[in-house]
Amino acid sequence: MNYIVVFRARSETLKFSSLLSSYRVPNIVVTTPRQISVSCGISVKIGPKGIDIAKTILSRRQFYTFAGIYTAGNDFVKI
Repeated sequence: MNYIVVFRARSETLKFSSLLSSYRVPNIVVTTPRQISVSCGISVKIGPKGIDIAKTILSRRQFYTFAGIYTAGNDFVKI
């Protein structure tokens, strides 16, 4: 299962992606799906192995525009 990490600001989305890369967590910046309405238009998609590191980064850094983590499947569920 993949996850989509959503922010309301493009700059924070790109900063988060860069931080994940520095921890060697595979990620990709993608267009946010239409079903997720709170977003700047782009999000970070990560695999299941990176979710724990992503949560740690989010808890240690101040991302003022963080909007949530969603499972990426047929429907998008906020976790």
